[in-house]
Order: sequence, then structure tokens, then C-alpha cells
Amino acid sequence: MFDLLVKNGRLVCSDGVKEGSLAVRDGKIVALLPVGQEAEGRKVVDAAGCYVLPGAVDDHVHFNEPGYTWREDFRHGSRAAAKGGVTTVIDMPMQNLPPVSSAKIMQKKIALLTGKSLVDYALWGALIRSNRDKLSELQAHGAAAFKCFMCDPGKDYTDLRLGEIADRLNLLKSIGGLAGFHCEDYTLLKKGKEDCLSKGKVSPQDYLTVHSVEAERRAVSDIIRLAKGTGARVHICHVSHPLVAELIRQAKEEGVNLTAETCMHYLLLTEEDLLQRGGICKCSPPLRSREAVKQLWEYVADGTLDTICSDHSPCQLAEKDDRGPKGIFGAWGGLSGVQNSLQSAWDYIVNQKQASPVLVARCLAENPARIFGLYGHKGELKAGFDADFVILDPEKKWQIEAMDLEYLHKFSAFCGLKGKGLPVATYLRGECIYKQNKFPTYPAGRFLPVMGGVMDETCDY
Repeated sequence: MFDLLVKNGRLVCSDGVKEGSLAVRDGKIVALLPVGQEAEGRKVVDAAGCYVLPGAVDDHVHFNEPGYTWREDFRHGSRAAAKGGVTTVIDMPMQNLPPVSSAKIMQKKIALLTGKSLVDYALWGALIRSNRDKLSELQAHGAAAFKCFMCDPGKDYTDLRLGEIADRLNLLKSIGGLAGFHCEDYTLLKKGKEDCLSKGKVSPQDYLTVHSVEAERRAVSDIIRLAKGTGARVHICHVSHPLVAELIRQAKEEGVNLTAETCMHYLLLTEEDLLQRGGICKCSPPLRSREAVKQLWEYVADGTLDTICSDHSPCQLAEKDDRGPKGIFGAWGGLSGVQNSLQSAWDYIVNQKQASPVLVARCLAENPARIFGLYGHKGELKAGFDADFVILDPEKKWQIEAMDLEYLHKFSAFCGLKGKGLPVATYLRGECIYKQNKFPTYPAGRFLPVMGGVMDETCDY
């Protein structure tokens, strides 16, 4: 007898959608049973009419703990993730006090988070000017990847210049590390912002002019060149424009060891949203033109863009105010999205683009699990993998409303968006962590150490 049997579902596997049942024992998937094969479970869930997808792996979130918990924390962020069908998040090292720049700091963060998260989590390590001698120890203690900014990241973090990046890539290659990059050109952004502020040009249009496609394209070109020269693994964060995606496509064809992500806001929202709604829609890189948004889809469909993440970067509503002396440049530059990525991706990919649900699972679960060393445990409905899955009702219509959000601050640029296809239940290692607006009393999310690109379950934190 199985511990859990999810029967009559449409199982979204890497090789297609299959009618059948999912069997779970000891927190692991033990079998995918075809229609008609009898089985018994101590608990039985009837998923008739629904799809069963692997739990989403959001490879880019900012849950801000410790240090910036007036914006978000793991309690609220992980509730939002669970409600949205995300069973694993990979948390960024900045917007932490201190940044996750050493093994000692990372261990303190892991200890602090114990018992707080409803979902499993891995951690990015910092890639900053002052921690070159700490990268190996961060890797040895389970950092999934290392985050670098090519532009000014603000206080508490530092960018790296091209020579420094080349040096760090050589080092990370020697230890099997993965470097992820925020790609916007430092000089173009710095000069452009200074010029705008000096002239009082602080409108959303001025922000779009400074954070140009050229600034993103130039930085990505630099990273591709350095990746070619070093042979290191690199990951391009939050690709916003098809011209940037085309550079990545060409680099992949040339054999560069490169992966890339985009976000649902770059596929659904446009620069018109920023121009009309102001700070609430400010992110970096910014939203792009309607035509660019349409074209970006082609690079999701052909696999150039490997993953769809949220880049969940919340704040207080007051921090989105663009009416101060710095205008839009003074507003916080991030969007809240971890709760709504899967539902919006489903509606966009399956309903609007008429693509297979397999592409949803590939972009939101399988590929991020593979890239960040979690595959074999996360990312697929497959025997031996963790029983992390989400039941999605394809007929359930939705409209994103502030009151339904689980974030610490209940607002989002996605509010008002409508669609069809909603996660109705989420399971982590075979235990339900969300159903009908109910969550477990005791969070059971675990830290997932990644050692040399492979998850290490023997590591005890």
C-alpha cells in the first residue's frame, strides 16, 4: 500500500501528458501508474479533470531574510510560493544583512530559516568585490550559484568590473561553480542616470531611456565573450528583450556553456504599463515594448530561454512612490510575483499560445532543477524524485486580487490580470502544503545544499 495515491490525473511528464495515478511512499514518487492499474493508498486524492505537474522551482526570489524583513520574509514568501504551486525557491544573497558572502554567514542564515519555510529552499551566494577568497567555502557549504551585478546594485552589495568577472569565472570553473549575472552596462546606466537627475528628467520614460535595450545587450555580449574565454558556466538573469535572447541563442549554437531565464512580467506586461502606472511597474531591466514582448515568446518556445522565474522582489507600497525629487529613479525597482508565476505561465503558454503543458513544466520545474543542481530530487514526476507536485484545475478562472496575495505587502503589478488554470493544491514530499486557502501549522521546508552542481542529501544543517 502506498502512503498517498493521486488518481485520475493528467500527469505532466517530460515526455508528454499521461493519464494515470501518482504513487507516493516515504516522501518519494515510487510509481506512475497507467489508467486501469489498481492500487491502494492510505490517503487517496482524486485529481479527475486536473493536471498534476512537478512542483515549480523558482530559481530567483528575494525573500529578504535576514535584514530587510519589512519588505518580505520567508514566512510570507513561502506561503505565497506554496499557494502558487512553487515547492522550491532559490533565494538571492543581496537584500540580506549581511549579504551571503561567506560560509559562516550562510550557515547563520540557514539556522535562522529553520522551521520558517513552507517550501524547500536553496541559496545563491554573493559574487562581490570583497569575497573572492570565500567562494570555495561557499561552494563547499552548498551554495547553488553565485550572483553578480554588472551595474550598481545599491548599498550593501557591490558590482564587479569585467576584469574581475573574468578572474572569478576562472576560479568558479575550477570548483564547478555557476555564476549568474544581472546584465546591464555599468557606464551607460551610471552616466544616463546622473544626466537625468541633473536635468530633473525623472519620468518613467526617462527611466526607460537610461535602462535601454542597448545597456542590457552590451552587458550580455560581454558575459558571452568572457564565458567563451574561460569556459565557465554562466546564467543570464531576467532576460527582457528578444535582441538579448538572440545573442544567447547564437552563443548556445556556438557551444558556450550558457543558460538564461526570463520572467512572466516580460511576457505579459509592457512599457506602457510602466508609463501609465509608474513605480508599481518599475523593475530592472525594465518592461519593454509591446512588439518586443510578442517576440520574446519565440525564445521561450525554442528553448533559448531555459527557465521562467519570478524575480520576486517585494517592498512596502510607499517605496514604490515616484513623486519624490528623484521621481521614478527613487522608486523601488522590483516586482512581486512568486505566487502568480505558475498560473500566469499556464494561461499564457497553454491557453494563449496553445503550447503543451510539458513546456510549462520544463521552464518552471525541470530546467531550473537541472541548472541549479537539484535534478534527481526536484523538477519531474519520476520514480525516485521527491513527491513535490501541484494539482492544477485547467477550467478554474481567476483574477489576481490584492486580498488573495500571501505577501507581507499585498500588492503586485499583476493585480487585475485575468486567466484560466489555477493551482488548487500543492504537495511537498507527499504532504499537502496548500489547499483551499489552508496551510500546515508547522513549516517543513528544508535547506537544499548543492555540492559541485549536485544536491547533497547527506549534508546535515
